[in-house]
Amino acid sequence: MMRWLPPYRVELMLHGEGLGDFIDAPGDDLLVSERFAQAYREEGLTGLEGFHPVEVVRVRRKRRGPKPSQIPQYLAVTACFGRAAVDLARSRIRYADESPSCDECREATKNAIHGFTLEPGTWRGEDIFRPRGLYGRLVVSERFARFVERHGFTNMTLVPTEELVWDPLGLGPSPGPKPGSV
Repeated sequence: MMRWLPPYRVELMLHGEGLGDFIDAPGDDLLVSERFAQAYREEGLTGLEGFHPVEVVRVRRKRRGPKPSQIPQYLAVTACFGRAAVDLARSRIRYADESPSCDECREATKNAIHGFTLEPGTWRGEDIFRPRGLYGRLVVSERFARFVERHGFTNMTLVPTEELVWDPLGLGPSPGPKPGSV
């Protein structure tokens, strides 16, 4: 994936009432509101890097309605690639051909996810990160989840890892241990 370089300019598409505090951008980048960034720094959370100011050049609405009267200041950030690794034995991930063969990256084509867990002893305490084996997913700590709830940040849905379901082909859970049986 190519790195996003300055100048940081974006066009936003508004789907609801207002612009959120957290926006998933292409690649590994995220946009966070200045309000989010300030609270994140004040509370000493870890895992996000960058915090580069972004110029919003245009806001378009997905549906009819008034354009937002105020556009928050956004910053471009990247979530770190953590050392935490998906536990292949205890996670319910259905792989396309075969399980990951590289113990370092743990990457392989996935057809479905019906919950996952991290291998004990691999997480180093980051509050938001991308785990080995699921680089396309963001994982957050309980501390981060409480932070989001306490501040009422918008445009985020937090799902416990063991309850995450992604199954675009409708294959169902992978055969293997039931959650909690290992």
